[in-house]
Amino acid sequence: MNLRLLAKLLGLLLLLLGAAMTVCLGYAWLFGRRHEGIDTFDAFSLSIGITIGVGLLLMFAGRGSGKEILRKEAIAIVGLGWVTCSLFGALPYLFVRPGLSLAAAIFESASGFTTTGASVIENLDVYPPSILLWRALTQWLGGLGILVLFVALLSYLGVGSKALFRHESSAKSGEGLRARIQDVAMRLWQIYLGLTLICVVGLIALGMQPFEAVCHSFAALSTGGFGTRNTSIAAFDSLWIELWLVLFMTLGGISFMLYAWLLRGRWERWKTEEETRWYLAILAFASLAIAVDLAAVGGGAGFWQAWRESLFQVVSIMTTTGFVTADFDQWPSLSKMLLLLLFVIGGCAGSTAGGIKVSRLILFLKVVRQEIVHAFRPNMIFRTSLNGNPVDDQLRHQTVFFVALAGMTIALGTVVVCLLEPGFDIDSGFAAVMATLFNVGPGLGKVGPTKNFAHLTDATQVFLSLLMIFGRLEFSALLVLFMPSLWRRY
Repeated sequence: MNLRLLAKLLGLLLLLLGAAMTVCLGYAWLFGRRHEGIDTFDAFSLSIGITIGVGLLLMFAGRGSGKEILRKEAIAIVGLGWVTCSLFGALPYLFVRPGLSLAAAIFESASGFTTTGASVIENLDVYPPSILLWRALTQWLGGLGILVLFVALLSYLGVGSKALFRHESSAKSGEGLRARIQDVAMRLWQIYLGLTLICVVGLIALGMQPFEAVCHSFAALSTGGFGTRNTSIAAFDSLWIELWLVLFMTLGGISFMLYAWLLRGRWERWKTEEETRWYLAILAFASLAIAVDLAAVGGGAGFWQAWRESLFQVVSIMTTTGFVTADFDQWPSLSKMLLLLLFVIGGCAGSTAGGIKVSRLILFLKVVRQEIVHAFRPNMIFRTSLNGNPVDDQLRHQTVFFVALAGMTIALGTVVVCLLEPGFDIDSGFAAVMATLFNVGPGLGKVGPTKNFAHLTDATQVFLSLLMIFGRLEFSALLVLFMPSLWRRY
């Protein structure tokens, strides 16, 4: 392990994070240093000073290191990078008043960078706008992956970063990296920025205040879910705002590599894009099924009102955004069961969404079908493909391993949460794990859409923060950090 290189890369990442904080510092300076007697300018100044100071120290410690990033360093920087961002991103929540506890600040920061959207802030109205902007900005940076931008900068600096790009989950889409890494990374960020700007303009045109339009656009494209109102999107009570956000949440759940191909005129890619068609079909089926269920047994709501609530919540949950317009914890059992399935599925590979990803669901179902057929026809040879590309045995095994590991993590996580929270029933513990591991945000029961995670103990908040990062990294990059034997052996 090249520790000098690791220190230098983490230092550079902290410098980028400190630069991001200056956006909120500038907002506090331009639109009022003080909010209800609270000096937010000083809180961000201190946070920036610490973040950049530690970053410079790490850069100094890493001087003289090589430039080539091998697989070992790539996995380490991806895993440690998200942990580092979550820790230093918690500083503004600690220094502003009313400040959060250390565990709560880490939870809020990790929830932002992993685009989970679960919150421990009980009343957003008492917090300064600059803090609300920081919450939104952490999601936007974490959505496509601050490490994707980091990779582009490293490439321009002449540091080999192909391995690092491959281990960043928001860059995984099953496509080969034939182009130069910095070109791919910067193209993805340009698309991301362009869609965000379009979303902002649309929300302003629909009557949302510019500040709130920026924050909600950051949250929609990143599929994060942090808002500026205590009651989320329900506070606006606007069908057109909801439909606009549905569009951009849906776009956020589609692979950004597909957009890059389409913008280059490669429209034939759509014909082989099996994952996106499945994704859109699941959204359509689930929203219709839940709308029918709500209209039939959900308290007498008319079909169109039921469809409005169903469409928004289905898209919000499957894209793992977590915006709320209705208390889906009060919905019929069938509707809640379908939502839990959407928790798990998530969006497309290479998107900003969480979950196991639609591509893995497709491949897993194909593997299951083949194994069933193989039991009756053992001599039959199967050829598996996904998005028009052949799938080798290694990818098949990785998919089955991922699904099995996700199931084990859910089971063990539920046990841990129930042990740490004696007042929790098993349903609430299960929902808390699902909501954080798959980066959804709101859960069911005691962590439902009208509640939050503020009442949990510090130990539970830290544990769930780790689950958020664990799910955001799709298990492997963080898991290997706790397996020292791998570093020594490989």
